[in-house]
Amino acid sequence: MNLLPRPVCSLLALALTACAVTGTSSAQSTDAQRAQLKAALADAERGPLDPARAAALTRSPAYAWLEYADLRRNIDSVTPTQAQDFLKRYEGQAVASTFRSVWLPALARRKDWPTLLANWVPTDNVGLRCAQLNARQATGKQDAQWTGEAQQLWRSSGKSLPDACDAVFAALQAQGGLSDALRWERIDLAADEGQPAVMRAAARGLPAAELALANDYAAFVDSPSAKALNWPRTARSQRIATDGLAKLAKANPDATEQQLPQYAQALGLNADQQAQVRYQIALWTVASYLPDSARRLNAVPASAYDERLHEWRAREAMARGDWPATLQAITRMGQTQRSDSRWRYFEARMLEKTGQAARAKAVFAQAARSPTFHGFLAADKLGQPYALCPWKPDDSAQARSAVARNPALVRAMELYRIDRTSWALAEWNSALAGFDDTQRRLAVEVAQENGWFDRAVFSLGKVPREQQLYHLRFPLHHDASIRREAARNALDPAWVAAEIRAESIFNPNARSPANAMGLMQVLPATGASVAKAIGLSGYGGAASLYDPDTNITIGTAYLRQLMDKYNGLPYVTIAAYNAGPTPTARWQSQRPGFDPDLWIETISYKETREYVARVLAFSVIYDWRLNGDALPLSDRLMGRLVDTRKRFACPADAAQGGD
Repeated sequence: MNLLPRPVCSLLALALTACAVTGTSSAQSTDAQRAQLKAALADAERGPLDPARAAALTRSPAYAWLEYADLRRNIDSVTPTQAQDFLKRYEGQAVASTFRSVWLPALARRKDWPTLLANWVPTDNVGLRCAQLNARQATGKQDAQWTGEAQQLWRSSGKSLPDACDAVFAALQAQGGLSDALRWERIDLAADEGQPAVMRAAARGLPAAELALANDYAAFVDSPSAKALNWPRTARSQRIATDGLAKLAKANPDATEQQLPQYAQALGLNADQQAQVRYQIALWTVASYLPDSARRLNAVPASAYDERLHEWRAREAMARGDWPATLQAITRMGQTQRSDSRWRYFEARMLEKTGQAARAKAVFAQAARSPTFHGFLAADKLGQPYALCPWKPDDSAQARSAVARNPALVRAMELYRIDRTSWALAEWNSALAGFDDTQRRLAVEVAQENGWFDRAVFSLGKVPREQQLYHLRFPLHHDASIRREAARNALDPAWVAAEIRAESIFNPNARSPANAMGLMQVLPATGASVAKAIGLSGYGGAASLYDPDTNITIGTAYLRQLMDKYNGLPYVTIAAYNAGPTPTARWQSQRPGFDPDLWIETISYKETREYVARVLAFSVIYDWRLNGDALPLSDRLMGRLVDTRKRFACPADAAQGGD
């Protein structure tokens, strides 16, 4: 039972704040109050919460989440009265929708169908939609509309659906609403998604002969075999063969190329279907720079090329040092892709490499208008300032104050500051749903003042000019630690700041799926090794990596170790920081002596290729933020800390984006 006290608001509080019968307030808490709330939430999740302790927190802006935590702990025994009272008091708030999302599945588990239907609201959650269909079926509401909605879910995806949908489809089949045609429709979708298990499940219930064929189809998508050569020569057989061969190409492009002709002839694959398979053969060959990459790329019809394959064709020729072929590949790109600063820059580089200096200069000038890695490199080629058009709006104090007082935004900040990020995101999204562009931008400023720096990355950009909000998109925090440790390790502080921006967006509590931790995303094993190497006293193990000073100390020392290992070359160091030593060694051995810009572009890992360019570009921008000018990027990536500095200027009629 929920024994938490209901919040009470005084008349003075009602007059001065947004406090209402819901117990919410627009007044921010003190650090001590946040600490009390954080501890109370932990207690509520572990076991019964002392009502007296809760009573002291009723005026907290985030008090509703304490109630939520208390209810969620025993969600399977929450009574309808308790739940409906909570939903009524917090109607329209993120906490109500979050509670509903865990309460409705609990109702489904205990088959309290009437209560589930009484509290249902439309949702995109497929599991909840299936639970609602189960409730309607169980309460005698399995009408024509029910059938239509169940059939829509059946054909909505070729991927596996939540377990709650199994009962829906069983009921649909029992009433005759799952025709053979519908089964084949889902089988086709599953084949396109490369999901043989879903294909087999959808086929159950087909007539014996069709079931056997459907299972053959699923087996082929799982692992192509010559049995398919005897399939009926139908459009479906052709589609399944194309799906299976395209899937095989990712794992074994050589075998796929060898087998394609016999399937094409036996089943009558048309030109588009063969092109679809050849696309995958070429892609998964060139992605590892395997032999025959160029030949397989040339075997793909021009009509089957997309931006991804156009890039790889240029990259493959570049990796071979075939400058004319690289230039030709770039000129074959569509105008939008070719106009991107990356490909403008490399088009100019290839013109330069093929002795066309005058043409190269004109194309470099186009690329140099962009405040990106390749735009900065182009500016270095021309000896001109870096293009940058910062925008810092002059918003009124009243507008900013109004946004800061928004109750949902206040709750979001309170929750973020006690490390309840998922709940904070729910409140953040609720607040932004009612904001215009200016209010959204001001909300990002509020978030930044509360240390929530990634909101500038994930919530700006809907309006192109927002890319020019460099003071928000490139925050400066822990700058004293950054400068101190950069100096200790003979590194550029702008580079260290850029690494933090790329790794964690200045979130000291960041943790990756690979267990990289803290500001500079240091792995525990690396942290222990570096701490020992530098004699870091007081290092307390992996948990210490969440401390900003400790993380920066270890992260910068690790960068120094990598710099020493890779001959003082930052661009190689950055690649190793992201991908590790083994791939980096392979890339070095494959293309020794390559110019740094060409070496970076021919890195086979997309994540690392973009990461290196991003960190170097961020370094330039942080240099500008710290010093007002910047070390030339061409010197920076080589580790040359020269005295020459680059100015920044905004080109006329510039429409800037940025990395």
